[in-house]
Amino acid sequence: MKSSRFNNVLKRLVAGIGLSASLSLTAQALTQNIDASFRPDAANPQMNKFRNDTPVSGVCAGHIPARCKALNIFTIRDAAFRAYSNGPILPGADLRNTAMFKVPSEWRPLPVTHGTTGEVETVEVRIAGIGHRWDLPRPPGVAAWGLPGPPPIDWMRRWLDGVAPCVGTNYIAASTSLALFFWLVPENAGACGMAPGTEIPRLSYNHLEYAYELRTPNPLTMSTGNYTGSITYTMGPGQDFDFGDIMIPTDNLYTFNFNLSVQHTLKVEVPPGGQRVELLPQGGWQAWLNQGRKPTRLFRDQTFNLSASSRFKMNLECQYVSGNNCALLEPNAGHVVPLEVSVTLPSGLTDASNEPVNRRPLRLDGVGTELFQPGIYVDRKPGTLHFEVARDEVEEMIKQGVSRHYSGNVTVIWDSQV
Repeated sequence: MKSSRFNNVLKRLVAGIGLSASLSLTAQALTQNIDASFRPDAANPQMNKFRNDTPVSGVCAGHIPARCKALNIFTIRDAAFRAYSNGPILPGADLRNTAMFKVPSEWRPLPVTHGTTGEVETVEVRIAGIGHRWDLPRPPGVAAWGLPGPPPIDWMRRWLDGVAPCVGTNYIAASTSLALFFWLVPENAGACGMAPGTEIPRLSYNHLEYAYELRTPNPLTMSTGNYTGSITYTMGPGQDFDFGDIMIPTDNLYTFNFNLSVQHTLKVEVPPGGQRVELLPQGGWQAWLNQGRKPTRLFRDQTFNLSASSRFKMNLECQYVSGNNCALLEPNAGHVVPLEVSVTLPSGLTDASNEPVNRRPLRLDGVGTELFQPGIYVDRKPGTLHFEVARDEVEEMIKQGVSRHYSGNVTVIWDSQV
């Protein structure tokens, strides 16, 4: 009876200890900021991509920069990472009980959100390489590399060459008790790892080096400002960053915080005197004055230079209005005539249907000019505003022996707030 009571108390005590232990476990996390920016470059208008502004460290910084550039990858060496073996690494062990590496090499999407407008775009990221500094402990009275005898040559050589599906980079920096290595990881690769030829009682990783590759959205379709978002990877046995069942990281989460900065250009340059538009008949007024031929229309084409790296819309504001158009007023007679305004945009800019913009009417309701978008950065390319009074209205404006002067203010607006 006493034994039964003792066992029940022991069970409750063990259960209480187990509960207490589980409550004390907290997630430990590493973080890394990834910064990228887009600013249009007049010297390279076809380059419509984000630039990675995150400082590069590790092998891409000094050992294989040309190869990293060709692969479009970037490396970061995180000195805060630690992992320790929970047992020996044995010769001939299965993969999970060796020095194993499996990283999230597949593409993963994450949303980034504009801080003001709430617009959401998608960034994709994958881990494209893995490396560490591993160390062998050196207890007193044991050879420098932590084991009796010299370091196994096969073990050291394979850190240099890599183990499939990982690919060696011909990089290793080693002594008798430590080594720095780096392997490339192909897209959607599985685990890679190796067992030593000699038992290794203990092993530690004293930093984490990884390469990442990015796919960023098209900046020409994005609004000016900052887009932020994050993605969190798990770390540990069976997780996103998986180092097998022997090597256990001290942190179990790794968060990447993304900040994409977009700085667009939308600039319109009108040549000197271009703000004052004088409507004339074809060939000027001489044909009417000398030959009595009435003009069939009055018009003026006013050129401008446009720089644009972002979508925009166009609108009109009018001093005088006629229907959906601006108008010109003759104050003495009180006569108003509609003024037709249209725009031709430079090559590289299209409308919402991806059609070129040629003599597109500008209306007060904005219909037809709600969205223009660049396919490339357009830098100081010429466009044209077309102003015209149609033939039927000209007939009414021109009266024999009557002097009339028509005028009106028209404001053409290029608006990047789309």
